Amino acid sequence: MSVKQGLMALLAQEPMYGARLRAEFEARTGGTWPLNVGQVYTTLSRLERDGLVVASGGDDEGRIEYSLTDSGRAETSRWWLTPVTRESSPRDELVIKLALAVTLPGVDVAAVVQAQRTATLKHLRDLTRLKARADEPSDGRDLAWSLVLENHLFTAEAEARWLDHIESALSRHRGRMPLSSPPPSGDVPDVVESAAAGRERSR
Repeated sequence: MSVKQGLMALLAQEPMYGARLRAEFEARTGGTWPLNVGQVYTTLSRLERDGLVVASGGDDEGRIEYSLTDSGRAETSRWWLTPVTRESSPRDELVIKLALAVTLPGVDVAAVVQAQRTATLKHLRDLTRLKARADEPSDGRDLAWSLVLENHLFTAEAEARWLDHIESALSRHRGRMPLSSPPPSGDVPDVVESAAAGRERSR
């Protein structure tokens, strides 16, 4: 989630100062994406520079409130109705690790996969227990936390299925070319390509 857009969405409700924006952002997203105050004020400075927010005089404690300009409100309204695209995926350390593991000599790829599966399944069990203890959402903030938790659950389940898929791909790959051989002409090894495709299908 864009911190910039998240802060603007909160400011669309009412003017707020930086520390309150941080607290509201974390509370409304289940504390999953903690922010530091410096990050909040850096973002606010950029928004002010771009004419999307305006700062008003400080209160008795010297805190400066920020509110959206008309341009900021228009951009926030557009953001709500603009789908989140997946064309440029963020770098995923696990994907990078496994892509390197199947092309570098001396790496026990099966052990890498097994170690990750153990950690992923533990994380999945922890999330499942947390979900079982969670109360039925009674307001918007409870519902927000429930949605975030379920997203983590689905992501962990998909990762576990992807790791299973990698093991199957490795079994099919053995004997066709050494796993330590670099891909010819910069091509992605088919074991990684196949595994990546399986992960996308599981999402």
